Amino acid sequence: MTTPSPADFAGQHITVAGLGVSGISAARALAGLGARVTVVDGGDSEKQQAAAHELEAEGITVRLGDGATLPAGTDLVVTSPGWKPDSPLFAAAAAAAVDVVGDVEIAWRLRGPDAAAWLGVTGTNGKTTTVRMLASILAAEGLHTTAVGNIGTPIIDVVLGQGKDGERPYDVLAVELSSYQLHWAPSLRAHSATVLNLAPDHLDWHGSMQAYAADKGRIYEGNTVACVYNVADKATEDLVREADVEEGCRAIGFTLGTPGPSQLGVVEGILVDRAFVENRQQQAQELAEVSDIAPGSGTPAPHNIANALAAAALARAFGVRPAAVRDGLRAFHPEAHRIQHIADLDGVTYIDDSKATNTHAAEASLAAYEHIVWIAGGLAKGATFDELVQKSAARLRGVVLIGADRALIREALARHAPDVPVVDLDRTDTGAMPEAVREATRLAEPGDTVLLAPACASMDMFVNYNKRGEAFADAVGELTARDH
Repeated sequence: MTTPSPADFAGQHITVAGLGVSGISAARALAGLGARVTVVDGGDSEKQQAAAHELEAEGITVRLGDGATLPAGTDLVVTSPGWKPDSPLFAAAAAAAVDVVGDVEIAWRLRGPDAAAWLGVTGTNGKTTTVRMLASILAAEGLHTTAVGNIGTPIIDVVLGQGKDGERPYDVLAVELSSYQLHWAPSLRAHSATVLNLAPDHLDWHGSMQAYAADKGRIYEGNTVACVYNVADKATEDLVREADVEEGCRAIGFTLGTPGPSQLGVVEGILVDRAFVENRQQQAQELAEVSDIAPGSGTPAPHNIANALAAAALARAFGVRPAAVRDGLRAFHPEAHRIQHIADLDGVTYIDDSKATNTHAAEASLAAYEHIVWIAGGLAKGATFDELVQKSAARLRGVVLIGADRALIREALARHAPDVPVVDLDRTDTGAMPEAVREATRLAEPGDTVLLAPACASMDMFVNYNKRGEAFADAVGELTARDH
């Protein structure tokens, strides 16, 4: 297949589905390349109308609400990640023999001959932390890099901005990719990539666990140097086995235990590499200490050690020195609402992991603490909670439930942890959080952790998980101010 160039888009009639961050980015980029762009979106809010006016002032056509249909003469549809594959717009495109791709696919097609390599990161949980760890390690090596993609920076903007205004071109990109983005990126071929873990999520979008896993596995297709998998999650290794990769590409595992050959792992508190060394049968290279991961924030949770190993494996696949792995991990600081320490009050620790929006993330969070008062609930997104409660029951001092689908968690607790005290707050307004924190504090004993790890999405009560985490932190702050 001939590699497309920016000139190939000139004069094409391209329909962009979605007026979010990636849709606006794609629309502007394609219009800048001379395409005739129409943006369609089924919404019609004030925010969307304001964005539409901005784009229309730039010569881009926008159709909102009922106008979100396929315009006649469309040559290509570029979709935002969240649009479901069974959307009527895509059915109309298929009937008209029009391809549907995502903004990541467009960015891949627009890379120049000397483009930066892509190191890809996906998985049900831990993507953003891992990709930011990876970018920090690459920067510690002196490479010009940035974290892009699903992390919030549209990759198409970065690709088209390469070398402009005298800026040094990127050497390598740390690319976070969601299952949605991978679904719509058939040509993507990364230098190296990882699937961190697999657990049921977004099944309402993909239709089945099998389809979800297959889309995650696309990140391995065509890898040239390394496919990095999670030794503790066999499904990720299975995806490596199924992938069609370049000759010489290696399968590299990461594990929290002692690594075997072609693996990275942990030995007596040291992150070690038995994959990218001359004699991996008999030698291991020290990379960093576990304490180098997010220094100053206490002992890192096991899943963050795994994230660091995955980031290190990708960096080592790109030729990064061991010292840069250590320095990059030391320089990395986690974002808010990801196992974030909020306060210690009367011997009780308060932790905000509002980013734990599914059961897999919540399980990892709960496994990090010995005695927990758990604040949980929200929108379940089709999830079930029996396995999560079974695995975590012995750690639970008490549970406070909030949100629209809290009954699903309450029922799982009744089946698998009947002796654990449960407070069910029958409300879905934002004011429920201060009450939840007060009830959790009442249940907690010195040495316990009050943990917000909802295992659910936030949109029943909050705009996003950030606002939910902020409400938790504010409520803990109010508790501190009132009692001290």
